[in-house]
Amino acid sequence: MDRTSGMPVYRQVADDIRRRIDEGTYAPGSQLPSERDLGEEFDISRVTVRQAVGLLRSQGVVVVEHGRGVFVARARQVQRLSRSRLSRDARDQDKGAFLGDAAGGGFTPSVSVRISFEPADDRIAELLNVPAGTELTVRTRVMQADGQAVQLATSRLPRTVTRGTAIEENDTGSGGLYARLEEAGHHLAHFAEHVGCRMPTPEEQQLLQLDTGQPVLTVTRVAHADIPVEVNDMILAGDRYELSYEWPAD
Repeated sequence: MDRTSGMPVYRQVADDIRRRIDEGTYAPGSQLPSERDLGEEFDISRVTVRQAVGLLRSQGVVVVEHGRGVFVARARQVQRLSRSRLSRDARDQDKGAFLGDAAGGGFTPSVSVRISFEPADDRIAELLNVPAGTELTVRTRVMQADGQAVQLATSRLPRTVTRGTAIEENDTGSGGLYARLEEAGHHLAHFAEHVGCRMPTPEEQQLLQLDTGQPVLTVTRVAHADIPVEVNDMILAGDRYELSYEWPAD
């Protein structure tokens, strides 16, 4: 450690550990040396070691498992390819949306679903172009990749669109929700997505098993047919997702 550089020692230690991770000395998922061992190696106090680990943790580089130790964060698992993931061809092959991400990424997907009904608040009413208070079907999902929660998704649709369809059941069948919409006569014309980033709520942090300081990506998608038919609010674990967009240079 260069104690005359003006850079805090804990930052120098964090930079050195991160360099080792980048070089592969510490592989994704591997455990870092203990506080005592790191303190002896760098000739620093355990308090300084904790500061360095805390910085790496806030950056999403390591995760702390209480009672076990500090581990290198695993590599990004899910690449979300937006070009064709919602196409009819993908749905016909049952590879639309999250299932398509799984097929491309080589992970095993699983989804838990909860169905409920609620009145539209002002935000959803505006996005769906319906009066506030309109009855909605709500599909709340927790999506897992190889058993690890990576995405929360809540779809809201007017009940007038979903009543009597499999959209109000846990299993929407082959092709998913969008296939059922088109079977019901709502030919999908286009989608609009709005992407953001923020810190998670306590509930989101718990469901996604996020470490302190890890942000989430937010994606709000509106599906349009002859009318707006769905608003899907998605919460993606920021350290487990890569959003990939491709479009022609018209």
